[in-house]
Amino acid sequence: MLNLLLQTTIEEQPDDWDISRFSRLASFLAALRDKDGGLAFRVTARNRTQRGTPDPVLSILDESDVDQLWLFAVDGGDGLTDADCMGISRFRRLGGALMVTRDHMDVGSSICNLGGIGAAHYFHSHNREPDESRHCVDDTYATNISWPNYHSGANGDFQRVRSVGSIHPVMRDRQSSTGVIQYLPSHPHEGVVGVPADDSTGRVVVEGQSLVSGRRFNIAVAFERSEHGGRAIAQSTFHHFADYNWDPACGCPTFVAESPGDGMARFPEALRSTKQYASNLAFWLSA
Repeated sequence: MLNLLLQTTIEEQPDDWDISRFSRLASFLAALRDKDGGLAFRVTARNRTQRGTPDPVLSILDESDVDQLWLFAVDGGDGLTDADCMGISRFRRLGGALMVTRDHMDVGSSICNLGGIGAAHYFHSHNREPDESRHCVDDTYATNISWPNYHSGANGDFQRVRSVGSIHPVMRDRQSSTGVIQYLPSHPHEGVVGVPADDSTGRVVVEGQSLVSGRRFNIAVAFERSEHGGRAIAQSTFHHFADYNWDPACGCPTFVAESPGDGMARFPEALRSTKQYASNLAFWLSA
């Protein structure tokens, strides 16, 4: 059984996107079975300790028995200390697997200093998208949120996604009519990821399309195991994994202003597709 850590970059805050908002993902991953029928993952879900001081788990993650870290960067830019970033970077260099995700604008920008995978995440004030024509507002409905903020739909609805290039293992779906993942939860203002110019081990594996501008944007970049470290996934938004986006009846923080949709509830195939994607990530990362 592999050890999988679900981790946020904020302290326990019930009225924020703390780890309690990812309980359905935690339960789903904990129930996955390996090829022999046994439980595949021992799942631990936690928030960070006080910001501004090294987290006792993340700062020495390379000394732990963790096999995979799923990091939900939900902070405003101050979620990880230098010591935390170094501990996570050492963890990956030693072969540990990472799934790192964030959200719009500068949400989660504390991950920029993570070795390798940090450079795959583009923000408003840090490590901007190389294509300057994309430095513009996409979600024109939320006037308090600037780019990157790709509008893939309402929370609680789903988006149709597209596999990029040769079909990557994280995109396989035997139950889909096309053989690939077709749906993921939507979000009014997704962040964006890309392949760092100096890393030949990464490639874009799935993309979405804005319902406002029609622009396509990268949803996930997959990094193969190499001399730089273990496998990794950079994901455009943590809302692909949040309880609220799987089922709006779970509730959301009070600062969320947009009304949710009901597409996931009306079309169960979208949630099945989403869970298949999460399963694919977990098994591919440690393969």
